[in-house]
Amino acid sequence: MAGVRARAIDTLARAGVPSAEADAELIIGWVLDLSRGQVQAKALTDASVSDVHVRRIDDAIERRAHREPLQHITGVAYFRWLELAVGPGVFVPRPETEFVAQLAIDTLREVPGEPIAVDLGTGSGAIALALATEVVHSRVYAVENSPRAFVWTRQNFASVAADNARLLFADLADALPELDGTVDVVVSNPPYVPLGAIPRDPEVRLYDPEHALYGGVDGLDVVHNVSATAKRLLHPGGALVIEHGDEQGPMIAALLQADGWRAVATHRDLLDRDRATTALR
Repeated sequence: MAGVRARAIDTLARAGVPSAEADAELIIGWVLDLSRGQVQAKALTDASVSDVHVRRIDDAIERRAHREPLQHITGVAYFRWLELAVGPGVFVPRPETEFVAQLAIDTLREVPGEPIAVDLGTGSGAIALALATEVVHSRVYAVENSPRAFVWTRQNFASVAADNARLLFADLADALPELDGTVDVVVSNPPYVPLGAIPRDPEVRLYDPEHALYGGVDGLDVVHNVSATAKRLLHPGGALVIEHGDEQGPMIAALLQADGWRAVATHRDLLDRDRATTALR
């Protein structure tokens, strides 16, 4: 095990993978059905690994060395308390989006009765399912319009099986007219990368779907739609939560203020970067 682990770390480090040690141990653990801590313990005692498992580990490490996302290799992305299925065609949820989900969860928890939330452009379903499972007295609606992403969304909704969550295949611009004026919280992680801003990380540039990344010349095309739909869905006093890039806070705030939103505020994540903007209807 010690040699397998060392070789895997070296291969990923030479390929420029920034988290070479962690990814190597997670891949080994995925193949052997071990936790990362168990992998480390077995490496210390130099436990044996079968030839079949060594070949599977080597194959997976080679894929990661070519910068295929770890989550595509294992088929799993972890988001808050959830284990989500992901793969080609769906955006892999990021740790920073957990902060955005927390803003929506905190707001939803303050609403008495049976609050209603809508996640526009849900992708893997990460935010919507976090809301549904952490605010169990709420009703959560998730909207997605990418056929390739929807395959994964539907799988995650089935596996989580939250009775208070409903998934719709629809364009966010005209979704859920039956809820107009009744929703308490609208949350969205829309595509917000400007067309000319090519992501640096190969994992994002080569594997995340363009549909979930690019938001037009200035990155705000879909944000305009989110603002308009949220105004239609929310009742007066309802809250909007939008994720965005760390340099887009002022632009998003200006857009929302021009659209007539009030109490517009930009929030910094745990890395002290602008990550989300909130506003009230």
